[in-house]
Amino acid sequence: MKNVLTLLLAGGAGERLHPLTRHRAKPAVPFGGMYRIIDFTLSNCVNSHCRRIHVLVQYKSNSLARHIRSAWNIMHPELGEFIDIIPPQMRVNDSWYLGTADAIYQNLYSIGQEDPEQVLILSGDHIYKMDYQKMIRFHQKAGADLTIATIEVPIAEAGRFGILSTEPDGRITAFHEKPAQPHPMPHDPNKALASMGIYVFKTGVLKQCVIEDAEQHASSHDFGKDIIPRLVKSHRVFAHTFEDENKKATTYWRDVGTIDSYWEANMDLVAVDPMFNLYDKEWPVRTNLPMSPPAKFVFADVGKRFGVATDSIVSPGCIISGGMVRRCVLGSEVRVNSYAYVEESILMNGAKVGRHSRVRRAIIEKSVQLPDHSSVGYDLEEDAKRYRVTPMGLVVVESADGLPRS
Repeated sequence: MKNVLTLLLAGGAGERLHPLTRHRAKPAVPFGGMYRIIDFTLSNCVNSHCRRIHVLVQYKSNSLARHIRSAWNIMHPELGEFIDIIPPQMRVNDSWYLGTADAIYQNLYSIGQEDPEQVLILSGDHIYKMDYQKMIRFHQKAGADLTIATIEVPIAEAGRFGILSTEPDGRITAFHEKPAQPHPMPHDPNKALASMGIYVFKTGVLKQCVIEDAEQHASSHDFGKDIIPRLVKSHRVFAHTFEDENKKATTYWRDVGTIDSYWEANMDLVAVDPMFNLYDKEWPVRTNLPMSPPAKFVFADVGKRFGVATDSIVSPGCIISGGMVRRCVLGSEVRVNSYAYVEESILMNGAKVGRHSRVRRAIIEKSVQLPDHSSVGYDLEEDAKRYRVTPMGLVVVESADGLPRS
């Protein structure tokens, strides 16, 4: 993949994930105990041998940049490999990134320095496994100017995506961004063909279209809204069907754009046979492993207290000290104290649950300390006076002092 440059868009504010994005960019939000959301896209890149990567950051990017430097310092510059973190540089104007296309336009200088034949554009905020090499080979074989990765979605949810129509050979004939009345697939009226926001461009075509778009004052400077609908009419634009590397019966691709979907995706990990497989050595997901001791489970006083976790992910450094944990995802250095009961919850790094506390269907932010006898998730009306409560009834507990812990 020496002739391919990867641009990973990681500057999103993630407003629907608030308050988890109060102090961090969406791709930096912890996921699955030890990971950050961006780790899954970067792992796909490394596993696909796409090792020339520019990560375009913008919004509250400090923790994201710190994580990438510590977890992804694995490239070999002498072999032409790199992961560069690029903030807005104001090379062409004095604005922040105005949209996905504008982010590329403002980085044409960096693209030109690498002189690639193709540019792979990715988003840093989805959970999935994909071999990008397969898509790039399809793009080259089709002689495409642009190739878009696609996935079938229920017609009821299609209004959240860019929806495509294609010819039998995969050439895209129409593209509509978030349509009010999505066009169903010919063979299944209950599904639509959706863009995954993953693109392979011929470099020359990419440069031309973002330069022309930058001159359009009425444009929102977005690929889905502006660039792609125009290219479909004038260029060879093809759809590549998503090939899942997750090795499960059901295709797995999750947009964790809301608190509820984020919690559901974490809960996908804790089943005996999880929907998303973190344990496949042929497709490893890497991250920055904490320098922590092994997890520990202590106290087994029959009829009194019992330190145990069932159907859960427990990261290094955790101590389950006489408490009970069920169907939870625990980050590193979490402590659950005696007689506490925690179920169907996400506890981020360093969170602590006091004695005799009850926590249900909650997300406990990094380093939050719940005092003894706390109750979260049992009285949503009372919880809403202090915390955010989602439409699904999930409770998000932040630190009371409001200090950033990204």
